[in-house]
Amino acid sequence: MNKEIVFNAPNTAELWEFEFPPLGETEIRGRTVCSLISPGTETAWFTQGEYPLKPGYAAVFEAQELGSKVSSIKPGQLVLCMGGHRSAQQFDEKYVVPLPEGMSASTGVIARLMGVSMTTLMTTKARPGDKVIVSGAGPVGYLAAHQCQLAGYDVAVIDPNPQRREEAIKSGLNALPSFPLEDPDYAKHVALVIDCSGHEAAILDACRIVRKNGEVVLVGVPWKANTDMLAHAILNEVFFNYVNLRSGWEWEVPLLSRDFVWEELYEGYNNAPYSTFDGFKRALKWLSLDGVIPLNDLTQDLKMDDPQAIYSDLVSGKLTKPFNVLNW
Repeated sequence: MNKEIVFNAPNTAELWEFEFPPLGETEIRGRTVCSLISPGTETAWFTQGEYPLKPGYAAVFEAQELGSKVSSIKPGQLVLCMGGHRSAQQFDEKYVVPLPEGMSASTGVIARLMGVSMTTLMTTKARPGDKVIVSGAGPVGYLAAHQCQLAGYDVAVIDPNPQRREEAIKSGLNALPSFPLEDPDYAKHVALVIDCSGHEAAILDACRIVRKNGEVVLVGVPWKANTDMLAHAILNEVFFNYVNLRSGWEWEVPLLSRDFVWEELYEGYNNAPYSTFDGFKRALKWLSLDGVIPLNDLTQDLKMDDPQAIYSDLVSGKLTKPFNVLNW
């Protein structure tokens, strides 16, 4: 019987049995090889929420059963999906992306987390060579900084946590403990700040450091108030520094690009140049470049047998590596 992780009450994680619906003609089903914990979201859900909750949105599974009209996937292929923490997955073929040949599942699953900030790269007005600051060097911020660097930006990552800065520096990033507000190379010269911290003090510093018409994009979730700061402080910087402060909502782009076809008019179209799944493909391509985004020392493989112990360790800080992969 298939099983999935369920948060059934505050600080409670259990394995529940579940059944799939019949396999559709364009669907793929198979065993989950691994799934990736999103620490910020899942810590919040584990401790508070409307229960029951089913966590997880990143998984790699093996294509074992294929619907009669599946054409893009072969049996045995490893594919990335936005699946939950469950022992098996079932998706339409258009909602999976094959891993490059030779890529491990534990590497490929991280492409899903890269998608969080990939939307910002698709929508920003900043251009390669511009200065970009990533605030917060947790899993999403670490990846975002490397993505920006790969895209040709002049990148600095900000985090007060010494361990995170050390990890970033070892990976080839420029890491600083705080915003260089007094540094003439940065002050009013930054084109884009991607905030992955959700901390209002970081947002204020971001608004202070960007150039006129610069962007501050909110990728990190503001789960709680961290200071007694008044909103006026941010409003003042936004108004007088002409800051474009906006959401970094990853779903700003459509899941899939769909061109206009007259015969399919009523099925909808978007003519979108970018999409979520295009972003996943790009992320997998970047991850396939040997050593470009270092992950080996930052990934913890966890045996999926006791979800309560795993999530208790997550919220208590015992899981110290950025990327925690559940092996099924």
